[in-house]
Amino acid sequence: MPRMKMAPPPRLSRRTLLSLSLGLAATAAGCKGSGGGGGAPAGKVKLTLNWVPEPEFGGFYAAREGGAFKRAGLDVEIMPGGAGVPVMQMVASGKSDFGVVNGDEVLIARARGADVIPIFATYQTFPQGIMVHASRGANTMADVFRGGTLAIEPGTAYAAYLKKKYGFDKVKVVPYDGGVARFLVDKEYAQQCFVTSEPLAARKKGAEPKVFLVADEGYNPYSQVVVTRKALWQENPERVRAFVRATREGFRAYLDDPGPANVVMGKLNTTMDAETFAGAAAAQKPLIEDAQTTKLGMMTRERWETLGKQLKELGILDAVPPVEAFLVAIDA
Repeated sequence: MPRMKMAPPPRLSRRTLLSLSLGLAATAAGCKGSGGGGGAPAGKVKLTLNWVPEPEFGGFYAAREGGAFKRAGLDVEIMPGGAGVPVMQMVASGKSDFGVVNGDEVLIARARGADVIPIFATYQTFPQGIMVHASRGANTMADVFRGGTLAIEPGTAYAAYLKKKYGFDKVKVVPYDGGVARFLVDKEYAQQCFVTSEPLAARKKGAEPKVFLVADEGYNPYSQVVVTRKALWQENPERVRAFVRATREGFRAYLDDPGPANVVMGKLNTTMDAETFAGAAAAQKPLIEDAQTTKLGMMTRERWETLGKQLKELGILDAVPPVEAFLVAIDA
């Protein structure tokens, strides 16, 4: 995995949900929307990812390689991200037409004045979790907080949620370092994880991790959410709709057969081997589509309202942005 080899920066940096620039509001407010970012010609758009090419983005590459974007009349440039890439700011300022962020970031950005809107939610189930050694015998998330060491990034919203629910007084909390090296040598060591990443890396090294999803504890924001400027939606709704339709087609193709897109991404991200790409694609499948998923990328008002209330209760938001201001009927 990338954090094991440390070729790209560790995933934790780009998943920090509270690192949005205070200047975002001014940037967004001063932005004048156009049909495409940076004066791009009709049909040519830019999508900025929040990490390097991995299975979580497989649908975008499948849409490009399989021709879904082209059939929708779009020439999509996919820009890989990484630690420090300001995806939200790039979209809000018009430097990128579309970007991939997390649901928490959408509400935080809206609260700070960025007029961005979510248009497609890749993960219906939040992929963050806590993994422990199976040998510890933990049966619930609560058991994780009864002792041992926990590596977690405290600035994240989900960490604040877990701290409020279980308390960190009985565990030794240490910074998450972006890999699994310490997990492999310490049976009392638990750590945050992305379901498609660290558990696979640990198993590959001979460990037997047990994963507890944060979503099962009541904190389940949409993840890997595609956003765009509201100005672009208002000026060219058909382009936005076309992008969503093609993206949905791409993720359908990727879920059915991730192989072709994995080959393409593997050439762009050589820190992951083919086996890991395949394992991650399989691990994420139930997070993207489950029994309740009626349409890939779907979002509901209730889920966004719940997230807003939780962020306010955690003290992350002073006021919750009204859902009707940013949740638009893309498929109407």
